[in-house]
Amino acid sequence: MSLRDRPGAGSAPGRGRATRVSSTVVLLGVVSMLTDISSESVASILPLYLTAVVGLSPVAYGFMDGLYQGVSAFVRIAGGYAGDRGGHPKWVAVAGYGASALSRLAMLPAAGFAAITAVVTADRLGKGLRTAPRDALIAEASDPGQLGRAYGVHRTLDTIGAAIGPLVAFALLAAVPGSYDSIFVVSFAFAVVGVAVLVLFVPNLRSSAGKARVGVRRMLREISGRRLRRPLLAASVLGLLTVGDGFVYLALQERDDFAATWFPLLYVGTNVAYLLLAVPLGRLADRVGRGRVLIAGHGALLTCYLLAALPAGGLGLTIGTLLLLGVFYAATDGVLPALISRLVPAETRGSGIAAAQTAVALTRFASSLMFGVLWTLQGPGASLVVFAALLAVAIAVAAVLLRGIDRAEATP
Repeated sequence: MSLRDRPGAGSAPGRGRATRVSSTVVLLGVVSMLTDISSESVASILPLYLTAVVGLSPVAYGFMDGLYQGVSAFVRIAGGYAGDRGGHPKWVAVAGYGASALSRLAMLPAAGFAAITAVVTADRLGKGLRTAPRDALIAEASDPGQLGRAYGVHRTLDTIGAAIGPLVAFALLAAVPGSYDSIFVVSFAFAVVGVAVLVLFVPNLRSSAGKARVGVRRMLREISGRRLRRPLLAASVLGLLTVGDGFVYLALQERDDFAATWFPLLYVGTNVAYLLLAVPLGRLADRVGRGRVLIAGHGALLTCYLLAALPAGGLGLTIGTLLLLGVFYAATDGVLPALISRLVPAETRGSGIAAAQTAVALTRFASSLMFGVLWTLQGPGASLVVFAALLAVAIAVAAVLLRGIDRAEATP
């Protein structure tokens, strides 16, 4: 491990602000940026493609969106444990990124519901396999007191790609209307470059977990232990009331001509807010407590639901909804792994992060299914109001569960 990649390198004790973000974190951010250009160019047209071109009903789309959100749960812990057990999380991440890249090409011949379901499943399994090992690499290369900042920097680069991806899709559709195949091909090209950067330039940091050779029993004991019980329950309660982005965008489209005309660019509005706030909110989480910022982020999501549920929209309300959704992601996406990584020993860090991500993925899968059924029964506006009311209760429950959690962040 180089000096720049050692946690705390270049700073004296107690002077975390002077710590430079590791080059490993930046390189992983570049990999995620390229991968997100790939994935978000497809994701930004997927709701419209599935409902308008393939012809899925709201319930069927809810199943597909739930699959997109939740199927990765089945391999997240396996990916985290594989990275911990071997001590080389980079190569587990490479396998995950590679699987997702190949799924882009597989979208070309996929035409029916079953074929598209299989492709989406392969893509999300790749994401599930890579996420925890990648986040464990970030933690391994970072100062423990600056984890929120490190994850914020990574998520910022990631979100640059997430903002560019929909622009790529929009440009391709503007140049050749209905050219969904061109989006899939360009998406594959960006994904391949991302995998190449990971393989060729990201250092193969050997984690402390690999030296300990953690067994399955130890891993299961840690992720089911007392330290993680409350945060995992809080993440699950909140995830159960987190509606997939696609539903929010489709609700805006139904009421608003602007959203209907510029549908792929709705993702850009959300990602710009995420891009601008990921680092500031990560640093804020390091200072005031990651649990508090996580709760505040879900408060932004609740407000987003209420704005999206209004019967009349307009440009201002649409932009406000997108910005609040971006605030939600900036306050939660990197903050949750930063919180979890300090509650488990380094030897099981990847598994601990994976356990939290699994809880979120599974509950979001259930959330999408429930929201799809609710939409069919009473429409988008009323469904969003119901979810907003239930989310308010979930936030109160999660706040109690996470009370004092930041004071317990010392790794044994």
